[in-house]
Amino acid sequence: IEFIVDASQGLKAARFWFMEMNTRLQVEHPVTEMVTGTDLVEWQLRVASGEKLPKTQSEIALVGHAFEARIYAEDAAKGFLPATGTLHHLKFPDAASEGATMRIETGVRAGDAISPYYDPMIAKLIVHATDRQGALEALGAALSRTEIAGSTVNTAFLAALAADPDFAAGDVDTSLIGRHQETLATVPPPSDETIAAAALAASGAGATPSSDDPWSSLVGYAHFHSVARRTWLKFGEDDIAAKVSVRADGRFQVALDKPYGDTNSHDFRATPRLARWPGHITVFEGAVGYTFAVPDPLARADEAAASTGSLRAPMPGLVKLVRVGKGDTVIKGQPLLILEAMKMEHTIAAPHDGVIAEIATEGAQVTDGTVLVRFVEEHNAATTAVS
Repeated sequence: IEFIVDASQGLKAARFWFMEMNTRLQVEHPVTEMVTGTDLVEWQLRVASGEKLPKTQSEIALVGHAFEARIYAEDAAKGFLPATGTLHHLKFPDAASEGATMRIETGVRAGDAISPYYDPMIAKLIVHATDRQGALEALGAALSRTEIAGSTVNTAFLAALAADPDFAAGDVDTSLIGRHQETLATVPPPSDETIAAAALAASGAGATPSSDDPWSSLVGYAHFHSVARRTWLKFGEDDIAAKVSVRADGRFQVALDKPYGDTNSHDFRATPRLARWPGHITVFEGAVGYTFAVPDPLARADEAAASTGSLRAPMPGLVKLVRVGKGDTVIKGQPLLILEAMKMEHTIAAPHDGVIAEIATEGAQVTDGTVLVRFVEEHNAATTAVS
């Protein structure tokens, strides 16, 4: 503040200069802490308590190189639009790769929801190594071991950016992402191995029994020979069908319907990294999480009936009770029969109004895909009415 004073008339004018002082730490402050070995939060508290700064500028040495990746719930392929969802699965690496150190800062845990009302940042992942290349490799490795399921996240984009040749060479400017965005945001389609892992998980084969009940451990059991279990998945707009069966040597065999090709006698090179969450399976391949929807088998039966005029058994079972007969007129939602399967009774209901042409016999043991109900086709019904 500058004052202009006249000796005879007193204060005549005053000029004011203001300098903004931003006393908060920036979101990137862990990078500074990693390369200087200082705790800036501690320094803030000490200065706020009246103490002097512990070091002068000349006493601060920069050692090594550090990177920070801000993991967000966002869709890089859609212009980095924020995403929402529940973090059904959240797992970070336990440690950095050899020769590097790592820290993770987060305020969420598995089960928390990412809402549209707050910043969608999930965590900050910071790595440090003796040189830039080492730190960059450690960053990519840490991102490849980060697992998040339940919301769209940017881990694949961050890993692609860390591997970008221009970024690795330090040729960085504010237009780098814009120039390479299509490449950085494009995720390759899932491999056959990834799809097979999802199908195996969705089938329930090989799952740990939920109790000590011996009947719970007989997943995939058949008395005389192996019986394939039909499994359906949905990846984006693509419907995927697979058959999972148990080989004589105890390994699982997964066969995928075309166009994905056959994956018979599939041997997993390692235990697949995956997460099961309501109605979904997410398989992690590097930094990419491929999420497959697992349609409800009864819902699939309803959809199939709406388009084919028939209802098929969504799983092997026993026709325990038949509620209607041939020639009966039924309405949408009306129970038609009870299928006993997997220790539960499933009601098979009419997906639309119609007339029963055929229905399974009560007490019949049916396999997956067996036609349980056929409806009189509309053109046949119209012909009969005219006659």
